[in-house]
Amino acid sequence: MTAQQSSTAPVAPRPDGEDQFPAGAQVFVRDEVWLVRNSVRTEHDGAKVDVVGVSDFVRDQEAVFFTGLDTIELIDPRRTKLVRDESSNFRRSRLFLEAVLRKTALPQSERRLALADSFLLDSLPYQRRPAELALSGRNLRPRLLIADVVGLGKTLEIGLTLAELIRRGRGERILVVTPQHVLEQFQHELWTRFAIPLVRLDSVGIERIQREIPAGRNPFTYFKRVIVSIDTLKNTDQYKHHLERINWDAVVIDESHNLINRGSLRNQLAQILAPRTDALILASATPHNGDAKSFAELIGLLDPAAIRDPEHYRAEDIEHLFIRRTKISPEVREQMKGQWADRGPSQSVRCAATPAEEKIFEELAAVWLPGENGTSVSGVPLFPYTLLKSFLSSHAALKATVTARIKTLEKKDEPTATRAELAALRTLQELVEPLTEADSAKFAALVEQLKAIGVGPKSDARVVVFSERVQTLEWLRTVLPAALGFRGRAAEESTRVMHGGLSDEQQMQCVEDFGLADTPVRILLTGDVASEGVNLHRQCHQLIHYDVPWSLIRIEQRNGRIDRYGQAHQPQFRALILTSEVEGAKDDTVVAERLLDREDQAHRALGTAEAVTGLYRAEAEEKSLIQDLLRGRTVDESLDAHQAEAEADAAMDDFLADFFGSVGDAGPGAENADPQDTEGKGAGTSAPGNAAVPRLFTSTAEFLDEALSEVFPDATTSLDLHRDTESGLLSFRPPTDLVHRLKALPLDYVREQRLRERLLVTFNRRLAEHSLKRARESSTSSWPEISLLTDLHPVVEWLTDKVLVRLGRQEALIITADVPEPTYLVQGVYSNALGRPTVVKWMGVTRGGTVEDDMVGLLHRSGVGPTMANPMRHSEPATALEACIPDALAAAEQFLDRHRDAWDEPLRKPIDDYKARLGDWEQPTLAGERTKKSLASLADSLLTTGRPLMRVLAVLVPDPEAPARPPSTA
Repeated sequence: MTAQQSSTAPVAPRPDGEDQFPAGAQVFVRDEVWLVRNSVRTEHDGAKVDVVGVSDFVRDQEAVFFTGLDTIELIDPRRTKLVRDESSNFRRSRLFLEAVLRKTALPQSERRLALADSFLLDSLPYQRRPAELALSGRNLRPRLLIADVVGLGKTLEIGLTLAELIRRGRGERILVVTPQHVLEQFQHELWTRFAIPLVRLDSVGIERIQREIPAGRNPFTYFKRVIVSIDTLKNTDQYKHHLERINWDAVVIDESHNLINRGSLRNQLAQILAPRTDALILASATPHNGDAKSFAELIGLLDPAAIRDPEHYRAEDIEHLFIRRTKISPEVREQMKGQWADRGPSQSVRCAATPAEEKIFEELAAVWLPGENGTSVSGVPLFPYTLLKSFLSSHAALKATVTARIKTLEKKDEPTATRAELAALRTLQELVEPLTEADSAKFAALVEQLKAIGVGPKSDARVVVFSERVQTLEWLRTVLPAALGFRGRAAEESTRVMHGGLSDEQQMQCVEDFGLADTPVRILLTGDVASEGVNLHRQCHQLIHYDVPWSLIRIEQRNGRIDRYGQAHQPQFRALILTSEVEGAKDDTVVAERLLDREDQAHRALGTAEAVTGLYRAEAEEKSLIQDLLRGRTVDESLDAHQAEAEADAAMDDFLADFFGSVGDAGPGAENADPQDTEGKGAGTSAPGNAAVPRLFTSTAEFLDEALSEVFPDATTSLDLHRDTESGLLSFRPPTDLVHRLKALPLDYVREQRLRERLLVTFNRRLAEHSLKRARESSTSSWPEISLLTDLHPVVEWLTDKVLVRLGRQEALIITADVPEPTYLVQGVYSNALGRPTVVKWMGVTRGGTVEDDMVGLLHRSGVGPTMANPMRHSEPATALEACIPDALAAAEQFLDRHRDAWDEPLRKPIDDYKARLGDWEQPTLAGERTKKSLASLADSLLTTGRPLMRVLAVLVPDPEAPARPPSTA
């Protein structure tokens, strides 16, 4: 069965028999009236229509219908029934018109940003660039890789992009995939900053849903917008069949460099998700592993036809998909003045080895790492450096490494081959066994540094301490608090340990506790699990490297945890450098100190250190460095050699220079560029302009205030509503239908703030920001008790729907206004084959057939506003006005048809350009040809098709007692 309009001759049929269902329209399904929230086409079941009940039996119930399964009856606009508006100031009509304007998705032709200024964040144009690129039309779908360096605010850029997609009806179903330790952080930012709710799911949560829903139902359909750990979803055996049976409007994959390795579980997950979503946003500060082919595969997830030759391509080949800036990029540097303190130098704190440690240095230098003329006791060339790095971390780490190696060799049962190494290992074991914190020069230096910073029982100072070794972290937890003067319960509460061996809940709890000001945590001891994506700068600007990773990238990633957007104080970095007097000893001055210096140089000169070695992966940098050390090179010789090798290969040099420059950096003059330009190079050529969004009310606050008065005239009693006129705080008890919508909010937030009992909301940004800051200083919850009302907030959406359903099925209102003759307010929507609006026009059509396509301007000129009076009189009966509706609709459609080609041109041009590029993309495989045909079909489906959907919203009539005005002429 297919959808049909109630008339036998529908006004706007689709060529394929499918009708359009615009948001805000009412439909008749299963003998009940429903309000359309969103509608998209599906591959097999026709249009999928999300609705909420209007008629008494289904009022406020949410449902989803498919035109392939149900008869969905869309109102024939020619049979619209006109009713008189008897509300004061025509409030009912004004609210209805505003609600329709708000519910209607922005058309594909609107490239500019509509919501960027309405959220709880600073106005930084550079953070709008990714959203602009996604909407630019230069790619068929909103797809991009955000590769800004650590700390620039990629989560905020993702939030802005998702918000704009939601406003365009392209963000109903959202899946966000992140590393497990940043799940809550990401979820928190999107709700508190943008009012975009994500329900956090882990394997336990998915299993709980599966128990609650009918057998066989897909658990990922239970919530519309979810955030899931990549470590949960990568279990493709468990979730693959579900993921293959669901499509998303938008998928976000954070730290997407982890997707590169073909055949890995993460890569398999990406290959499943990419073709099953419209928008795809990848984010990574380190997206390139130095291999052109691997990076091409990552880009292929966004656009399979972007790169012709995966081994030879340049930045301009993918500039429609890729944006990257550093802290020293001109636009970023200009806009961040005073908002992000410059980082301090990386300070090397030298620690002279204790006598016990010198004995271990002697043993390592003599037996394991004897230099050019000696032979190591180990038959595995890299293992002596594993021992060395363990020792440079702590005696606890060395002890664990030695013990593990002894067990490995004993299992081999090869006494002759392993005798010498086992003997050497047992010597080390004897040397390390009696060591305590009193024998650790680094530990003494750490205590001294922490005390100098001010860490102690009577101080609020906080420090992040990084170490690569879990054994070091766990040892420090046992001895450090007491050394700093913490006693009893305070000693236990003062320190948190975070590493990859913890569950995602434990990791998230560590981050949350450290970020809340009034928790007793003062020291976060963490492994490099926290070096990617985690925000640790809220209450902290001090970082100590207890041991230094042998990778410039890893050092930079660690530093980026406190050196990031929003840091109010100058980030301070210290590294403990263990030194030795033993001849030939490879202490921390040999590697660690040199790497710290080179990372600092690169950061200040280039804004990032990740391209220095040309290896682009922390693991590859460390492995390469150790191999060079085995060859006798110094750290500087190793780094310089890799840089020289890259420069010697001109093709590779050009390629990497393109990618690790500032791609998409607009520069300080970008604000003068044309925001609708789709011809320019990269995102940087288009300024973050504001979309032309029609509004009848001056603000969302004004709309909400009048809507509350209209829908709940006794709100003080029925909602227990309280208003603080000075601060702008609204406090009320949510009714049942709004409580039902709260299921889409983060569960912890709903529970901790008891939202089912009372909601606290505001339009006052300063109050919302203060509430967010206060939440960070609370030990009870990181969720703010007061949320900022934005156009996306569930409370605003709920009230908008309440306004719409107050008008009966197939009804439009009559408004007495300052017009010379009856003027019909008509909405016209052209759509593409996917059911998405390409052109939306708001028209006023006079009885004489004159059409004006500025409905809001017409309303203002006609005196429609909050101060207008309702005289309760009309110039003619409703039946006479209804008789003219078909002619008004015909005139409006003729107007749309005359201008359609001109409106289509901005849409057609980028699609034609893409198809031209696609024509040059040749693939020898059958799969490649199928991909090419699929992309060509997708391009065609984005063009306007069929006749427009027409809808009568209201009619303006002259006041019969007002002085006569001459009618408009065509």
